[in-house]
This record gives sequence, C-alpha cells and structure tokens, in this order.
Amino acid sequence: MMNDLKAKEIMTVDVKTVKKDDTVSDVAKMLIQDKIGGLPVVDEDNKVIGIISETDILKKEKYIEPPRVINFLQGLIFLDDMKNLEKDLKRIAAYKVEDLMTEDIVTVHEDDKFDDVANVMIKKSINRVPVVDDDGKIKGIICRYDIIKSLYGDK
Repeated sequence: MMNDLKAKEIMTVDVKTVKKDDTVSDVAKMLIQDKIGGLPVVDEDNKVIGIISETDILKKEKYIEPPRVINFLQGLIFLDDMKNLEKDLKRIAAYKVEDLMTEDIVTVHEDDKFDDVANVMIKKSINRVPVVDDDGKIKGIICRYDIIKSLYGDK
C-alpha cells in the first residue's frame, strides 16, 4: 500500500523558503511564527542550495572555548586546531543565512517512492527533506510528521 505512494503525494506543497542573503534574525522569527524546525534555502531560480534549521541557529549561540596555548621562547604555540576556532567564530558572527546554512543536503525527487524517502530520512537521521523536480527546483518538503501522518493518519 505505501509502496504505491510517491513523494509528491505526501509532501507539503506550501513550502516557505529563504534566500542565502536573508538575515538569521528573520529566519528565526519565521521558525517561531510558523512553528517549524527548518527551511529550505533557494537561489533566484528556486533551486535548493541548502537548509537552515533551528539546530544551525542554536549552534550560532554556542560558547567558544578559547584555544589552549603555551608560551615557548617568547612565542605562542597553539595546541588546538585553529580551523575549528575560525569556524566557531564565523558561526557566532553570522548575520546572513549563507553563513549558517547546511549546504551538503539530501533532496528527493517528486516521483520517488514513499519507502525510499522514509528510508533515506532514517538512514541519514534528517528531520526534513526538500522535494525537487528534474531541474532541482523546489516542489515541496517532507518532514517526519508527513511520514507518520501517511502511515497512521486517517485514510
């Protein structure tokens, strides 16, 4: 029965999206107002280029551990990886969506089978997956809620 369902039949079609130049503050307000956990980020052609979630925004607020250093012959030797510190500093200073969004995302095609969509969400431990057409343009979104509703909702 579920094998016959396609992504386009269970997805939410009235999908709110954001652009990479939108502010993190505006996105946070949208998440609160609409009571959702994340939004697809699209370009000018409506192609999905990332996702920004409440987790991404929470990471922005995390405490940064100062790097451990030792003073040796009047110079400083850093004991921690400076790339991690650089990433943390960039995240905290983030103002635009592009500074926080996850770019390496999973999408599904509108004609993908229900089982394939559910399995990819479980295997990748993701809460939402954008549904795209052949050109990579957003057609909808499927959240865990949509999966559960399809399985147990009133028929």
